[in-house]
Amino acid sequence: MEPWLKAALDYIPRWLEFQLRATERPGMAVAIQHRQRTVLDLALGHARLAGRKALTPQHQFRIASHSKSFTAAGVLRLREAGLLQLDDPVGRHVGGLHPEIAAATLAQLLSHSAGVARDGPDAGQFQDRHPFLSQAQLMAQLREPPAIDVNTRFKYSNHGFALLGQVIEAVTGEAYVDWMQREVIDAAGLAHTRADALPGATLNLCDGHSGRALLGHRVVVPGSQSTHAIAPAGGFVSTAADVARFYAQLMPAAPRSILSVASRREMTRRQWAVPHSSTPSGYGLGLMQGSYQGWDWFGHTGSLQGFVSRTCALPQQELTLTVLCNSLDGFSWPWTDGMLQILQAFAKHGAPGAKTRDWAGRWWSLWGPTDLVPMRDKVFAVSPGLAAPFTDATELTVQRRDQAVMSLANGYASHGEGARLARDAAGTVKEVWLGGSCNRPETVVARELRRRYKAA
Repeated sequence: MEPWLKAALDYIPRWLEFQLRATERPGMAVAIQHRQRTVLDLALGHARLAGRKALTPQHQFRIASHSKSFTAAGVLRLREAGLLQLDDPVGRHVGGLHPEIAAATLAQLLSHSAGVARDGPDAGQFQDRHPFLSQAQLMAQLREPPAIDVNTRFKYSNHGFALLGQVIEAVTGEAYVDWMQREVIDAAGLAHTRADALPGATLNLCDGHSGRALLGHRVVVPGSQSTHAIAPAGGFVSTAADVARFYAQLMPAAPRSILSVASRREMTRRQWAVPHSSTPSGYGLGLMQGSYQGWDWFGHTGSLQGFVSRTCALPQQELTLTVLCNSLDGFSWPWTDGMLQILQAFAKHGAPGAKTRDWAGRWWSLWGPTDLVPMRDKVFAVSPGLAAPFTDATELTVQRRDQAVMSLANGYASHGEGARLARDAAGTVKEVWLGGSCNRPETVVARELRRRYKAA
């Protein structure tokens, strides 16, 4: 492992720990793969707020629309076996559809361009107002015409991917969950992944939770329900490490995968740009696509009652990041972007050197924490409370062991002023001065505040 990556992986857990603490979310699980090896497998917070049960990396989450990538891989696996083609009209495999839906191709369903309604006339299944649709209910709704003309734009559709599950059943003669478990999940070596939460299944599922805004507190949103016919679009259950492992296998250059290089290239190739979106992005076959400050990624997001999640696979960097959250207001998207920014900072500036290594740690004042993050030739003073911690971060250039200058800072900060470390008689750093601001350990500042101020 490159030294810069090891240094980044040392800092990412400290940043995430404070993010979870500051935002008061129940829990998160995070995994990072590098060259198809798990280099971070982390769980923070609680699997169950009642009783304060700790979350572990072995806990499973509902990964929701990540399921679409698994379904797409299943379809590509059947194509490799010669059992279907991507330009097949779906009506060739599944009967009883509206003629316009029947004429849509499998590729159009996989790329969300078949015009099919997103969730049908009543999406209450995603609000626990009624169970998820049965096969009969799904097929009855697919007898209605599509919402828009086929092949006119990207239009996300859970019903479209549920229909692909019906294709898999028709072609294989097996239940979707059974065939996917053997031919995709088990074949990919994912020991903690299931295609749905089926009755009687043994799962280590953490609790899902609502947001706090509506009631002023969270309620448990059980995630153990079966998604029935919607499983191909959103039913999967998994761990962060398994999800990251699966997406790492979809990189075209990955040495180990359940799919051929040609299939992986087809999945990751952009089919459509996502319209009417403030963030430029695209979609391939069951895969979202985007870029973060020059690092291109593919992956997916997911949201199901009580859970939100995101995965980014970066082929050029051979990295895959997965964040799973067990609350509807979890920050899966910004936490992934924050990790990407941390990785980019270390990739650019390198691992700490002998001159910078002592300038480290979390230091507090009344205004909150500041992290000193050393790199090869510079030290960065960052706020761990920011979703993008290195944005406008102050750069320190170390001049002597305990003295530095703030060589680059925001115009409203202390650019050009000195910084210093103050040590006790044993030589341990007890204070960090950034200009005129004195920062001390958390316990020391907490005592100061309790002594100086009354509780609100």
